[in-house]
Amino acid sequence: MPTENINALMALGMFIGALLVARLVVKIGRGELPGGKLWIFYLRMLLGFLLAGAIMLGFYSFVGVK
Repeated sequence: MPTENINALMALGMFIGALLVARLVVKIGRGELPGGKLWIFYLRMLLGFLLAGAIMLGFYSFVGVK
């Protein structure tokens, strides 16, 4: 499998993971799931890294960086 395809699949996986983390943040913020401000802070940091990784890998797959 070409490297560009692997980068694209990893970018999609990280984006889906970011969507799941964002949903967790909203549910914890509403009080539907247990957790506090520290958990929300941690999950928001994780969300930022997942989105940044998804953007970079998506860019690499379009440009063709190996």
